[in-house]
Amino acid sequence: MASRDRAPSQLPLELPSAPGFKREDFLEAPGNAAALALLDAYPDWPAPMVCLVGPAGAGKSHLAAMFAETAGALQVRAGDLTRAGVPEALVAGALVVEDLAAGAFDEAALFHLLNLAKETGAHVLFTARQAPSGFALATADLASRLRAMPTVEIAPADDALLAAVLVKLFADRQIPVDEPTVHYLLARMERSVSGAEALVGAIDRAALAARRPVTRAFAADVLRATSEAADEE
Repeated sequence: MASRDRAPSQLPLELPSAPGFKREDFLEAPGNAAALALLDAYPDWPAPMVCLVGPAGAGKSHLAAMFAETAGALQVRAGDLTRAGVPEALVAGALVVEDLAAGAFDEAALFHLLNLAKETGAHVLFTARQAPSGFALATADLASRLRAMPTVEIAPADDALLAAVLVKLFADRQIPVDEPTVHYLLARMERSVSGAEALVGAIDRAALAARRPVTRAFAADVLRATSEAADEE
């Protein structure tokens, strides 16, 4: 018979961490300084249409959300863009097109968007993991337009930024964490913002399930368990 003294284990519910997407929530670093300067310069851009390029988790969506708020821009994913929907997408005079990737959008719709944005003087901010100038496209005129589009690159996060990201991710989840724990994780985690997000999520779920505070020892156990699980896949 199970002991009545044993506390029931807590289910690790996936509760939203409610990350902030305001300017004050953005973590500035040398690698994203050019992208941040671009947003600050709006509407005095080098061209009405610009693309932010960087790896997953580099802050492109955060910057896009900041631009959308400043410019009153609508937001759409490149893969959801249709030719018929282009006029409505540009109705505000500013637009964010996220996740522009080769083979993942309608070429006719994007070409129509570029033409209509030029005609109306709209500002469009694209985000992509790779520069669109390198896309292999069937529409020659579209390829030429994308090659001419200015791009602003966001560099991969360095140690200082990753440490700040860890602190922010834990704070977003209302998890107190000390500096030694942050430095321990920083030295052993995947070297990317997306890796930090996955690790903090795993630690949060494990802490909820075990009903334990996040200490260096506990974080080490979770990191070891996630590494072993990845090795088995």
